[in-house]
Amino acid sequence: MPVARARWRWVHLILGGALLMPYFLLAQVVVGVVAGGVNALNSAPLTFLAYVACLPLVAVTALFGPVRPMSVAAVRAMCEVPGERLADGPARSWGARGRASAWWTLHLGTGALISGMTLAVPPMAVMLIVVPVVGQLRDVRLGYGWFAMDTGPYAAPLLGIGLLAGLTLCAVGAGQLLARMAPVLLGPTAADRLAAAEERAADLALRNRLARELHDAVGHALSAVTLQAAAARRMLERDPGFVREALAAIEDTTRRTVGELDAVLGLLRDGDPARPDAAPAPTLAADLDGLLARTRVAGTTVTAHQDPGPAGDWTALPAIASREAYRIVQEGLTNALRHGAGPVDLRIRIQAGPDPAHRELEITMTNPPAVPAEGRETRTTGGRGLRGAAERAALLGGSVEAGPHGDRWRLRAVLPLAGEAR
Repeated sequence: MPVARARWRWVHLILGGALLMPYFLLAQVVVGVVAGGVNALNSAPLTFLAYVACLPLVAVTALFGPVRPMSVAAVRAMCEVPGERLADGPARSWGARGRASAWWTLHLGTGALISGMTLAVPPMAVMLIVVPVVGQLRDVRLGYGWFAMDTGPYAAPLLGIGLLAGLTLCAVGAGQLLARMAPVLLGPTAADRLAAAEERAADLALRNRLARELHDAVGHALSAVTLQAAAARRMLERDPGFVREALAAIEDTTRRTVGELDAVLGLLRDGDPARPDAAPAPTLAADLDGLLARTRVAGTTVTAHQDPGPAGDWTALPAIASREAYRIVQEGLTNALRHGAGPVDLRIRIQAGPDPAHRELEITMTNPPAVPAEGRETRTTGGRGLRGAAERAALLGGSVEAGPHGDRWRLRAVLPLAGEAR
């Protein structure tokens, strides 16, 4: 075992002995009172009894408070136990608390014994080692029978070296014992693993949400701006009015995208909400017309058929459905700009669902696919954007289908609306 590891484990044991002292002092007072008002520290049997009596108190107090996080931190720092074998956070069940209590008792109890030996053995061993050198010590009788100097002064150094070796072996063995027991008593329980999995799932869900927002906002804007700029360049000499309209659309698209990007980046910083002037999340009710106009300026013909049902307009949609529906339409138009080769037919309507008490928002978008260049395959599946659209629909209990439909490419999304649209 490396010397540095053994040394740190020894320090860990001494720390346990120091933590036991308040319990031990309280127990020795109680033992002394019960024994007739004597000082328990003046009697070896009473001292040992006080040590044994304080261990149940250690175990009980360890059932409460931040014992496990503190113990895990100390074990990781001093015992070199791999972090994945230890639990994070406080104990969540009584079973985990019981294991943490057993560890606390083992650590403090063993640490007290090693601490006492560390305090008592080295001075005694040094005195025995220097007996042949310091003549005055030859006349000092240590007592306790076999510790007497009647056997001769030159046997004392061997006894002193043996005491130091024994202390070292005891400390190393106790350190190894604690290192082996730490994963058993401080390791993660089934509840800990479940909580860690839920935390990772929540973190992944947040990252996926941010990725969807960035892809939809920035990806659509770049596609639209690229096509608008290309169209403006082609019409620069022939139709200045169209060029001005395209440049205005580019300006509007970039301004809106910067606001959306600022709102998304605000979510990446804990406790750092978006600026008050950041653009709110676009919705079907407020932003669909602008989205269609910017797409048309890019040179793609879009025919929109809208049927909001009895409500008469899209403002009656639930806010979350309106936001997710806008992003799905945006993704469909982005795919049409990138991969399509003709006019887009967009149909948005509210229709009755399987349950009469519920309605569904249906989005259907079709367009002719681009003619593949020689040697290239026709695109048959979507990329990250379509996966993001499917995830958005799934959050509302809906679905998204995308793929060839006859001689056209079709995107169809169904979003359930609980009860009447409101």
